[in-house]
Formats: sequence, C-alpha cells, structure tokens
Amino acid sequence: MAENTTIQVSRQTRDHLAQVAKERGMTLGQLVEQLASEQPTAEQIAERVAATRKILRERMGCTLTDEEFDNGPDVRANIYAMAAEKARGLRERAA
Repeated sequence: MAENTTIQVSRQTRDHLAQVAKERGMTLGQLVEQLASEQPTAEQIAERVAATRKILRERMGCTLTDEEFDNGPDVRANIYAMAAEKARGLRERAA
C-alpha cells in the first residue's frame, strides 16, 4: 500500500472536498487521488501532443512541422466560439 502524507488546505476547502467525496461514496483520500490522476503534468501533455502529431503524420499524410502546428489556429477555441454564437442566436430567436 502507498505511504500516506498530509496536504494542507483551508478548512473550507477540506469541508467542501469531504462533502463531494461523501456524495460520491468515497473517502476524501480517494477523491483527491482521483482528482490528481485526472490532471496531466506538462510532460504528459507534451508526450500526448507529440504522439498525436506522429499519428497525424503517419496515418493521414500530414506534412505540417511542429512549428506550423504550434502557429496554427486554435481549432477547439474556434468550435467553442461557433457553438456560443449559435446558442446566442437560438436564444434571440426564442425571445
């Protein structure tokens, strides 16, 4: 079993996390471990980006360099912006 340690947070944060853990049927320690496992490090993110670019190059014939990828448009942000614009339009038409 892994060695336990202490993390210092405000009482308010501790109480909030304890309530979330209780509602999910887990201990506070289990909740913190779950939250930590869901947060990749900068190194893990860089590895994922490199792996994704490798797949794009190998399987899809993408010839973009890393610099071109880095300087390209933020596709996800553009999709979110389009979705928000569409939602605003739907709200305005419904009003």
